[in-house]
Amino acid sequence: MKVVVRPLTGAEVGGALEDLARLRIAVFAAYPYLYAGDPAYEAAYLAEYAAASDAVLVAAFDGAQIVGAATAAPMIHQKAEFRAPFAARGLNVARLFYFGESVLLPEYRGLGVGHAFFDHREEQARRCGANAACFAAVIRPEDHPARPSAYVPHDAFWAKRGYCVVPGLVTELAWQEHGEAGESRKAMQYWLRHF
Repeated sequence: MKVVVRPLTGAEVGGALEDLARLRIAVFAAYPYLYAGDPAYEAAYLAEYAAASDAVLVAAFDGAQIVGAATAAPMIHQKAEFRAPFAARGLNVARLFYFGESVLLPEYRGLGVGHAFFDHREEQARRCGANAACFAAVIRPEDHPARPSAYVPHDAFWAKRGYCVVPGLVTELAWQEHGEAGESRKAMQYWLRHF
């Protein structure tokens, strides 16, 4: 199958937000996020993202259909709780890019789309004067009851891209997961790469 990956600009971004919300709900429903999709949360989150200057949305297309997407924006536009761990360590968030979600339907994995997502986001980060990029991944115990027996974390892929876990550099994000009555806070581990 032929997948085309490219960054979206201008009005294309707004036109793709509904697709991004759909993908986030579908992909993050699986382990390790176990997200119980909330359209109202998605609308608020994505409106905030779309308003950030220098943000980029990279989309993977199968024909006209968006089958995957990844986002990035300067860290200075992220929530205070996302910036705080870096500021506490004296790291300059003004030169840091935050990579948000990277979501891709399972049948399109293994085709190089993940690398293309990183390539485009890193290019945008450099273009905007960033000297480092980061993302946060949920922390789950090895014996989590919802962990599939065949689950393989993305750690090796991220490490090959030059990203490293920064011990102790952790934030929290709240969402409702399947089986929960409401939102709860989950620990998120930062991975960082300097350019």
